Amino acid sequence: MDIRNIAIIAHVDHGKTTLVDGMLKQTHTFRDNEAEMGQTTILDSSALEREKGITILAKNTSVVYKDTKINIIDTPGHADFSGEVERIINMADGTILVIDAAEGPLPQTQFVLQQAMEHNLAIIVVINKIDRKDARPAEVLHETEELFLHLAAHERHLDFPVLYAIGREGKAWKNYPKDFHEPATLEPLFATILKVIPEPNTEPDKPFKMLVSTLDSDAHKGSFAIGKVSQGIVRKGDTVVLLDEQEKMGTFRIDEVFTSVGLKRVPIEVSAPGDIIAITGIEDIVIGQTIADPADAVGFATITVEDPTLKIFLSANTSPFAGREGKFCTARQIQERLIREKKTNIGLKIDIVEGGSGFLVSGRGELHLAILLETLRREGYEMQAGKPEVILKTIDGKTQEPYEEMTIEIDNAFIGIISEDMGRRRAELVDTYTNERGITKVLYKISSRNLLGFRGDVLTKTRGNGIFASRFIGYFPLSPHIPKLRNGVLVAFETGKATAYALTTVQERGKAFIGPSVPVYEGMVIGVNNRQEDIDVNVCKTKKLTNVHSENADIAIQLDPPVVMSIEQCLDFLAEDEFLEITPLSLRLRKRYLSKIDRVRAERKSGSI
Repeated sequence: MDIRNIAIIAHVDHGKTTLVDGMLKQTHTFRDNEAEMGQTTILDSSALEREKGITILAKNTSVVYKDTKINIIDTPGHADFSGEVERIINMADGTILVIDAAEGPLPQTQFVLQQAMEHNLAIIVVINKIDRKDARPAEVLHETEELFLHLAAHERHLDFPVLYAIGREGKAWKNYPKDFHEPATLEPLFATILKVIPEPNTEPDKPFKMLVSTLDSDAHKGSFAIGKVSQGIVRKGDTVVLLDEQEKMGTFRIDEVFTSVGLKRVPIEVSAPGDIIAITGIEDIVIGQTIADPADAVGFATITVEDPTLKIFLSANTSPFAGREGKFCTARQIQERLIREKKTNIGLKIDIVEGGSGFLVSGRGELHLAILLETLRREGYEMQAGKPEVILKTIDGKTQEPYEEMTIEIDNAFIGIISEDMGRRRAELVDTYTNERGITKVLYKISSRNLLGFRGDVLTKTRGNGIFASRFIGYFPLSPHIPKLRNGVLVAFETGKATAYALTTVQERGKAFIGPSVPVYEGMVIGVNNRQEDIDVNVCKTKKLTNVHSENADIAIQLDPPVVMSIEQCLDFLAEDEFLEITPLSLRLRKRYLSKIDRVRAERKSGSI
């Protein structure tokens, strides 16, 4: 059977995973009565991916079309998970670049396209969602051609087929259709894949060799090493060596060999050259290592990914409520889990803080770190995290910080808000363009440090309107320090349960993060102040009983609903003197020093008062 290996790449929410749904269904990968036939975003299997509506982990599946097996690798579209793209693109021989017919190429589109060109992959462009009311396919095609022209290193990169699609309806056309409602399938896409994407370039007569591009695990079978068979074949029971480039890590026996059939892993006796397979029998394995026949014990170059740009301090929970809600609460348990995570999440870096007080966890952005913390939380871990900090580098003797290119598309009514906020953050305006629909597209260059907290602020001010996307563009000299942008907070100075009576006072001073009957402790942040300074409040006080009848005594207390934030929003909100307490049941913001007197001493010591 012939084989094609393709990666689906795109900016977030441009319709990659939905397009894969159609490919799976139209090749009869599932029986008509299987549950998957009625599902959408089938490959986004984790609860987090479905909740957030994004692909977090790259995953592979396969379909069979006209006796050709097409291995499909679905990749994340968010810039924070670009490490996933970097490590799995080694398995592909071609890519399908999906671009939204209204939004056009965005920052992550440029990143994934650049990766595809660096690996000399054949590229098929699919302009998706052409049924959108604001679709502008001709303009988007022109913008795409400009992007290819800007990134191309060889003339062959400029020769690419273009298809038009409505992914959620499973329709594709070679030419822009006159009528979207006419019957259509993904047949043009499959035909283009067979024509444009080359067969894997393998050498079946040579000894077996495979670069490990991803890992998985199973309670019964242990670790799965997944990759593309670059040369030779491998059988169940074969003896292989594990190599870290040229260094031999050990000799192992292959327990089982699996191939993808739809969403399932099916055991096989012998692999096919160029196929994407999974191997069991090697437990201590790391992404980027090579599995090879002992007769050719020379490993591939290790997969390299861009360095992390953001770090947070993570430690065991030290609040008065520590250990009440979590299953795994000790520093040792957290360390063991982080070490396991590092094996598969190669964009992550973990360092133990001197003295063993905690860990510095470094990642590619706020969402990358927030997803990690949310995953641990759902597994029963309890911990506390500090304010995210950018990672500085010394280059040519000068301290430099990471910068990002920020693309914003928003209605003209909100452009003043954007300009004011980006001005305060010392962003440099690179380009601006307003179309006939009243939508302005602005491009900024801004330091990652000054961008922290931007998304939470701007989404609130613009009521969720607009498209905001950024990409890492390199390290540059330190930008001027910006003043504190966040208001002060309301801090509980008594331990107990919050009362509705006390929260009416909080409501007059700002916005509460908690409701009545919620347990609080001294030093816990229970709201945001309307002013710049922090205020200590008693949210546990109750109304004193009296015999005197008041005209308003029986009027019910009216409270605004509390502000509920996600982990990502909490990390955005944190100040340097605060921690985020994370448990399976709760997210609590707190001061680093819980008592008022300890906070005053710390401020005096630092010279801030």
